[in-house]
Amino acid sequence: MKHRYLPITEQDQKEMLETIGISSMEEMFSDIPQQVRFQGELQVGNALSEQGLLRYMRELAERNADFQRYASFLGAGIYDHHLPVVINHVISRSEFYTAYTPYQPEISQGELQAIFEFQSYICELTGMAVANASMYDGATALAEAGALASGATKRSRLLVSRAVHPEARAVLRTSARGLNLEVVEISVTPEGVTDLDDLASKLEIDAAAVILQSPNFFGCLEDLAAVEPLAHGAGALLVVSANPLTLGLLEAPGKLGADIVVGDCQPLGIPAALGGPSCGYFAVAESWMRRMPGRIVGQTVDRDGKRGFVLTLQAREQHIRREKATSNICSNQALLALCASVYLSTMGKQGIQDVGTLNVRKAHYAANRLTASTKLELPFTGSYFNEFAVKLPDGTNIEELNRQLLQRNIIGGYDLGRDYPELAGHMLIAVTEQRTREDIDNFAAALEELV
Repeated sequence: MKHRYLPITEQDQKEMLETIGISSMEEMFSDIPQQVRFQGELQVGNALSEQGLLRYMRELAERNADFQRYASFLGAGIYDHHLPVVINHVISRSEFYTAYTPYQPEISQGELQAIFEFQSYICELTGMAVANASMYDGATALAEAGALASGATKRSRLLVSRAVHPEARAVLRTSARGLNLEVVEISVTPEGVTDLDDLASKLEIDAAAVILQSPNFFGCLEDLAAVEPLAHGAGALLVVSANPLTLGLLEAPGKLGADIVVGDCQPLGIPAALGGPSCGYFAVAESWMRRMPGRIVGQTVDRDGKRGFVLTLQAREQHIRREKATSNICSNQALLALCASVYLSTMGKQGIQDVGTLNVRKAHYAANRLTASTKLELPFTGSYFNEFAVKLPDGTNIEELNRQLLQRNIIGGYDLGRDYPELAGHMLIAVTEQRTREDIDNFAAALEELV
């Protein structure tokens, strides 16, 4: 049910003033000196009726290029995936929608079970032993992974690939500064993947972690099997950030030797919502379970032998002495983790594989279609899932190109030159299961015409 919130009436105001024993609003503020009061009128519009306000807000909303009216080829961390209608139905139930951290298990069994199911799904996807009850988003999960690795190895250097999402690297650096950790970036090869020779040379000095993303920010798949012996041979933990939707097709990072697997659950049934909020996941090998930030929901039985769920391993500052806390993370994203759980339950194992296959096939069709002319080319030759970079003709203004695409109801790709000066004139393009052949053909035709 939607509720309307209306201001107080004049009669309401009169009764309130009488109750506190004054005659006017001016008298209420008599203790505030005139010289510090705001004189004049606030620069806001005139009051609107409810109908007028709704009309005005709709007009503002229509200025956004939404996924219903525009074909989106923009990814870079937030993607246009299909959202089964059952997700909104389930998360809109009041017992889920209004739930906070379920401290009282006897009255929170449904919420606790939903989180337990989320943890179980994440373990199955990542190939890891334990997952927590979610994180704020993928970037903060990555930063927390660096902190865990430092605490576990008693080392202070974090090696992070330059192919990891630029915003996640920024969050990692911010977190590291407060923990007195050094962040060292590993270079990227011309093929768009982490340079293993550069990694090997920087592992010579004690490193706490090697942090990679696969598929990386450029959409390329990293060779995790080749990185694992380098990292572990130097005594560092291997941290992998992974798009969870890719794990329906690709080998689980846990099976390739990862110690910590993190990522963002936005591709699993969470709306793009103009960039957030989202939900991060965090999974570890069993040996690092007690160092994991946040909390875990565990399954147990009551005194009558009936299955039940409880919060366990809450090693954070709200529950223990601050100096012994593993993290200052104070809340998870239970509602959005529920989105991911409902999505995975709805799609099932075969459905996740089918969606992943559609993403791969449509992305590769788009890449072939875009490079059919001589104007565009693929700068990287490695494998990719649903995102890839294209090199535009020299001198192309990508910001202006995207404005022109918007006029054709197309949301263009991400300008890689914003974060990688050496990739000026390169556009990162995402193609999900939402894009039709007609969408892709129209996009290719528009690019061919505009560049």
